[in-house]
Amino acid sequence: MKTWLITGVGKGLGKDLAEIVLQRGDRVVGTVRSGRDKQAFAAADPERAVPIFLDVTRFDDIVPSVNEIEDRFGRIDVLVNNAGTGLTGAIEETPLETIKDLFEVNVLGAVAMIQAVLPGMRRHRRGHILNITSVSGLAPWAGTGIYGASKYAMECIGQTLADEVQPLGVHVTNVAPGGMRTDFAGGSLKSVPPTISDYDETAHLAREVLTGGKGKEPSSPQKIARAISEVVDMDIPPKLLLLGADAYKYAKGHLADLSDGIEAYKNVSLSVSADGM
Repeated sequence: MKTWLITGVGKGLGKDLAEIVLQRGDRVVGTVRSGRDKQAFAAADPERAVPIFLDVTRFDDIVPSVNEIEDRFGRIDVLVNNAGTGLTGAIEETPLETIKDLFEVNVLGAVAMIQAVLPGMRRHRRGHILNITSVSGLAPWAGTGIYGASKYAMECIGQTLADEVQPLGVHVTNVAPGGMRTDFAGGSLKSVPPTISDYDETAHLAREVLTGGKGKEPSSPQKIARAISEVVDMDIPPKLLLLGADAYKYAKGHLADLSDGIEAYKNVSLSVSADGM
């Protein structure tokens, strides 16, 4: 039986993933932020569903919490960095304090969790870290720049970390879903109030697109959760896993555009070589 540590199991993908993992017969330690979520999660399986109060932005609480889990269960086999928040708004309009708050959850909180579990995983020479990123971290679009930037950051951190810890028996997978039928486009989505009319036809449309599509997203969170749960059984898991037809389409399209642009300016790129090179 594996021990999973999943952040943000109170709702959405985190809740669905925890349910799938419990069905597999594994143990889930899930972070919650309310007494109601704690009670509901514990009721899912009185023996193998273990809720803990933890806000990933309270960095000083993370290492003691991880140490307590390891003392109780021996080790953490899988960490899933799922907790996060969404945001729409033009980059020019977004206050720096709002950017800081989002990065504390989506990036710094995730990195703090990684740093806390790695000593145990290195000691046991085994483990798997899964970062829930987003196709927006691969294919940006107007109005989601700050949110996408946080996911870009985790793409870089996750892929670099994979190279650093692979010789130590630890796997890292970035999971980049597209739109799925959770509350992401509802109460979980924050927006910067529009103030500059020049962005009415670009950045200001992002919230409308997301909220207008709520309930009609192309992917099932339960199926995404199942796919994520199966990654840990792979001998050679992917560093990046796109989930959803839209994620595949937008990521492939964006990468093709980048490749075309690189080739179009190849002569300029090569023209700056030092003499004799």
